[in-house]
Amino acid sequence: MTEKHFILEEADPLIFYGVNNANMQMIKALHPKLRIVGRGNVVKAMGDEEELCAFEENIERLQAHCNKYNSLSEEDVLHIIRGEHTRRDGITGAIVFSVTGKPITARSENQQRLVSAFEQKDMVFAIGPAGSGKTYTAIALAVRAMKNKQVRRIILSRPAVEAGEKLGFLPGDMKDKIDPYLQPLYDALEDMIPRQKLNEMMEQNAIQIAPLAFMRGRTLNDAVVILDEAQNTTPAQIKMFLTRMGMNTKMIITGDITQIDLPRQQRSGLIEAMTVLRDVDDIAVIHFNKKDIVRHRLVTKIVNAYDKYENESQTKEIQNNNESINKD
Repeated sequence: MTEKHFILEEADPLIFYGVNNANMQMIKALHPKLRIVGRGNVVKAMGDEEELCAFEENIERLQAHCNKYNSLSEEDVLHIIRGEHTRRDGITGAIVFSVTGKPITARSENQQRLVSAFEQKDMVFAIGPAGSGKTYTAIALAVRAMKNKQVRRIILSRPAVEAGEKLGFLPGDMKDKIDPYLQPLYDALEDMIPRQKLNEMMEQNAIQIAPLAFMRGRTLNDAVVILDEAQNTTPAQIKMFLTRMGMNTKMIITGDITQIDLPRQQRSGLIEAMTVLRDVDDIAVIHFNKKDIVRHRLVTKIVNAYDKYENESQTKEIQNNNESINKD
């Protein structure tokens, strides 16, 4: 009689065991010659060597299914152990799967262009309006790369630039003051990685979320690195960020050049980078537009209304300037 311990490294134990341990009961029923006990992220099995070898292969396949789809049902357990396809195996076009098992796909032509560019280029700029899915798609691509073991880390960053608020007046220590700026990144990750697994990955620094200032002096190897809200970087900041790129690293830089929160006299680093890097190989630029907006339908109407207002204001300003010149 041999005993082996199997560590659930890729699978969330809550998903793996199932509601009320239903999946574990199914696993035990399909391996009647083994004595199996699951506790935490460790599964213990006792039996003869041949049975344990077959059990190990099944555990690996079950973990891979959990890791990819963020779900595991009794039906899935039955099909996987029998060596059959599950109902999710036929789903195509998904970047990753959400924590509810829903496929996350490119929902517009430009989102699909971002997916293709990421596969072909080491650095991608995604420029466009709010709600066009730039950041969400970028994070989905990063999560997929980590799940597929193409990289060891995901590093997410954005500049902590006030948009009407002041950091100093926010309560708490520096982390408490900065976290609100990073919350959109947390939100996207929580959609794609089960909370317990996400917490573990953040504790192990496999996923890092930090303000742009924390990037200085680092070399970022073996990672997918995303800079969000890049329109609010200065030229010096974005140059510093782009030159952090290390071996086996891909970068995605997202931004909306119509929502710059820098002081009026400060030039946006994103706009300058687009000009400086336009002829550099292995860099792709994807321009999103209002047709890509995938939030509530009112978001598109709001963006259109602001564009119309700003165009009318610029026209009136030009007319007033011309009238002043004519009077003089």
